[in-house]
Formats: sequence, structure tokens, C-alpha cells
Amino acid sequence: MTIVLYDTTLRDGVQGEGLSFSVDDKLKIARKLDELGLHYIEGGWPGSNPKDVAFFARAQELPLRRAVITAFGSTRRADEAVEEDDNIRSLVAAGTRAVAIFGKSWDLHVHRVLNTSLDENLRMIAESVGYLKAQGREVIYDAEHFFDGYRANPAYALRTLAAAEEASADVLVLCDTNGGTLPSTLTAAIEEVKKATCAPLGIHAHNDSELAVANSLAAVQAGIVHVQGTINGYGERCGNANLCSIIPALKLKLGYEGITDEQLRTLTSLSHYVSELANLSPDAHLPYVGRSAFAHKGGMHVNALLKCEESYQHIDPQLLGNRKRVVVSELSGKSNIAYKVQEFGLNLSLSSDQTRQVLQGIKELESQGFQFEGAEGSVELLIRRAQPGYESPFELLDFHVLVRSSDDGGMAVEATVKVQVGDQIIHTAAEGNGPVNALDVAVRKALLPFYPELADIYLTDYKVRILDGEAGTAAQTRVLIDSACGARTWSTVGSSTNIIEASWQALADSLEYGLLIYNQRGGRDGWQRGGDECSLPGFHDLCYGSNSKAPISGAEPR
Repeated sequence: MTIVLYDTTLRDGVQGEGLSFSVDDKLKIARKLDELGLHYIEGGWPGSNPKDVAFFARAQELPLRRAVITAFGSTRRADEAVEEDDNIRSLVAAGTRAVAIFGKSWDLHVHRVLNTSLDENLRMIAESVGYLKAQGREVIYDAEHFFDGYRANPAYALRTLAAAEEASADVLVLCDTNGGTLPSTLTAAIEEVKKATCAPLGIHAHNDSELAVANSLAAVQAGIVHVQGTINGYGERCGNANLCSIIPALKLKLGYEGITDEQLRTLTSLSHYVSELANLSPDAHLPYVGRSAFAHKGGMHVNALLKCEESYQHIDPQLLGNRKRVVVSELSGKSNIAYKVQEFGLNLSLSSDQTRQVLQGIKELESQGFQFEGAEGSVELLIRRAQPGYESPFELLDFHVLVRSSDDGGMAVEATVKVQVGDQIIHTAAEGNGPVNALDVAVRKALLPFYPELADIYLTDYKVRILDGEAGTAAQTRVLIDSACGARTWSTVGSSTNIIEASWQALADSLEYGLLIYNQRGGRDGWQRGGDECSLPGFHDLCYGSNSKAPISGAEPR
């Protein structure tokens, strides 16, 4: 059996606080939703704003393979002729094959919001549906506040559905608009609706009680054949039912058809794509598609996962285009470290003592404010540093940062550093836009003659977290630095009561890790600048391999 999947991200989703899409964004998302295999895409309310009018005009040119673009609006106004109602006219003018209109199911809304009679509300529903059907439209009737209305006045709520059905609505969608209905109450109401109508039924659930997905799935099991929701659960207040959870649950848990296996594998990327266009960070903790949905942290969990993946995963994440992850923290066990060695592709074997050393180091550092879950560059360095013979490519012997007011009323910042590379000590200084930038510039100035590839490594993000705010300006501070070289990115961490020291710890790891992976991947063109071997044999063997060449120490900085 196929369940009809109806997306309302572009209409109900953007009613969420802080969400807005341009017309181009909405068109891009519509194409992606069609590629996912959804049946209907609710594009907006053409009677409410010029942006939605423009969307429907341009959407007519979209080369969609399956999805039906749907315009949304309300029933006619009270005591107004349907053919003269501006909202109804806008729905017709949108030119979509399907329209969705909502009407009132709850007598409280009829009396106190619409300020009209119960009979007039029934006429508004019937005439609006009938008029749109006469215009050749497929009509999806959304029974707004149905479950609240049914609880308050069951007979009247059912009469509103009958009015839409008798006017030939193609589907009757039962809406939990306030999001407060429990699954048992919802399914009991659906059973009564099924006795009173022969029309196909749909569900539109909001998430104010954290039950939108559960209610949608319960509704399907009770006989609903049409499910509405949004990508990532975006929507007003606490959001709508999350299609990124509903779709895999329907297909993988309940065995319903809807989209293909290949389309399902695009779900994670679609979730992130919509987040990016919404200018929101993807929610790492979303079920199925979140980065943490298949992340394993506890040592006992990871130990079991290495032996049997389904021991701590309810499905294979690859079915959704996601992946499992093992994170390292103070809760880790030896299995976490063993897994990371494999994941990082490290050609080394840690002894039991070395593994214990890495774990103990992580636990001690996390007690000092470090956090390694989001700093896998620092984790890999901790593992490598446990190997006998590993040598860091450089060592910071001393640094001094001076901040003073300048003559023009601004601030002048200068960093002086003393760095050792092999048996050479370099003492240099540089100015910067701030103390961390000045330190970065000075260290690079010292290291570039030895490692010119540092010019290709750059910082992409810098985050500061105050860990104990009650300590005020003396608080423990955590710094997370994101860096990149081409398409490769990595994160490193530092922690101290001194923000400059914490920044240096993260920055030093970032540069060291960047050198490591840069040269493992062959570096850039012109990496071999002569026949001199690197003067750091431990670092050379681990990074470059015994037959590769390192840069000559006299290379000019760029």
C-alpha cells in the first residue's frame, strides 16, 4: 500500500520563527522534494503575499517528475459570495492542479474567531470546496483543529467533514492544529470518523506535545492514507510532523511504499540542504538524518557495536544516506580508541598500555575543560602522539602578546614567538587584527620557511565557550577552531582560564594536524623542492613515508 506524502515546508514550515525562503530558495527546495519522490508540495498561500504569487507563477515551469504543486488558502469569508472572495480567487489564479483549503471544525473557533453561526460555517466549507471543484481543481480539505473540535462537540466536527465530503473534496485531512492530542485519543477519533465518512482521510499534526510523528504514524495504522509534514519538522511554535522521521518509519518500520530505496538514500542530504537554505545549522540530534543519530559515545556501546552493529543501531544509517560515528570523550573505553584508529585510516597498532595512555589523557583533559567530541583533529593527534618516535613538526618555546591603544584611537596588537623546528630556533614577531590573529601570523612567519604548505591551510571558524560563568572573567574557556585545506576540514580544541593560551592550544593542533594530512595526501604541486630529507625523522616517517621528500629548510616563505 502506498501512503500519499504531502510536504508543507514551503508554507507551514516557513511559519516557524526565524525561517524565511526567497522565491529562488522555494523553487530549489521544490525540485529537491520532487526528486525525493513526494506526491504533493504545498507552495504557499497565494492570497497572502507577493512572494507566494511569484512562486506559483514560476513553479509552472518546473520540470517536476511526480510532485503536484499545491496552493493553500481558506474557505470563503462569512456572509460573502464564494465567487467574489479574494482568497478563493487567488487560489484559482495560482493555476495549480490541486488546492488545499482549511475550514473550522471547532465550534469555539466558529463563534469566537469567525464570529459567525455554525450553519454559516458549514455553508462556507461546502461552497468553497464545491466552487473549486467546479473550476477543475483537486481539493484537499484541511479540517483545522479537528481533534479539539471533536473533543468539544463531536457531532458538529463530523458535520464539517460531511459538508466537505458532500461537496466532493478529494481527501479530508484531520488536523491536530494545536498539537496537544495524545495518540490514543487521536486514533479513537479516527475510528469514529471512518464510520461517518467514505472519503480518503489524511493527517496534519503539530508537535507542541512532541507527538507529531507518533500521531502521524498512529493515524496511518488507524487507516489514514495521506500524511502531511515538513522537512526537519519546521513549522509554527514547536513545528510540524517531521517528514524526515515519518518517511523512513513508514518504509522501513511499517512496510508502506512511497519512495524508492534510492530516493530514501537522499533523505539526509535533503535535510541538510533545506537547513542550509533556511540559514540554520542542521540539527545534529534529529532522528534518522541528524549527525548524532548514529553517533556512539559510551565505551560499552562501542564495544558491542564493533562486534555487532545492530546491537546499538535500530537501522542501517546508510539506507538514509547517513553514517555511524564513534565519538571520543571522558566516557570512552578502549573500543572507542580502536574504532577511531580504524576510522582515521591509521596504519598503526596501539598496545594496551598506549590505548590506556590515550584514554587517560582524554579523561584528564576533559576534566580541565577540553571536549573532544567535536575536535577529531585533536583526537587523532593524541593517538599519534602515543606512538614511540612521534615528533611534532614544531614546538612553541615561548610567546608574548602585546595589546595597546594606537595613535589613531584604535588598538594595536603584536605577537612575539620563539619556535623550535628540529634543532633550529626561530624568534620572530608579527602584528594582527587581534591577539589570536597576531599569534597565528607570527607562528606562520616562523614556520613557512620549513613548511611552505602552511600557506594553503586556513582557519574557517573560531568558537569560544565560557565553561563556568560564575567565575566571571577568570572563567575556564574552551576554544574550538575549524580549519581547512582545499575540501578537507578538521577541528581542534584548547581549554584554559587564559583565552590566549586556549586559542594557542587549538591553533597549534590545527597547524600540526594540517601538516600531517596535507603531506599524507601528496601536498600541492611543487611540494618537492630538492633532495634534503626532513630533519624530523619521527614526524617524517609518520607523515610522509620513508621514501618521500620534505621541503628544504631554506625555502622562502610566501
